[in-house]
Amino acid sequence: MEKKLYKDMKNKKLCGVCAGLAKYLSVDVTIVRLVTALICIFAGAGLIAYLVGALIIPEEPESIEG
Repeated sequence: MEKKLYKDMKNKKLCGVCAGLAKYLSVDVTIVRLVTALICIFAGAGLIAYLVGALIIPEEPESIEG
């Protein structure tokens, strides 16, 4: 079965982008959230990337189990 990137609506804090990316990469969601926060603070592009992800990445269908 092929892996697909979805927003994780069960473990979300804002839009579910970081939770979905963590699930897709099989890493702890806290690490993804920390990296995203650091990129937002130091590079500024993290916020834009997060917003684009929130708009483009589809929500996880109810039938898919992780």
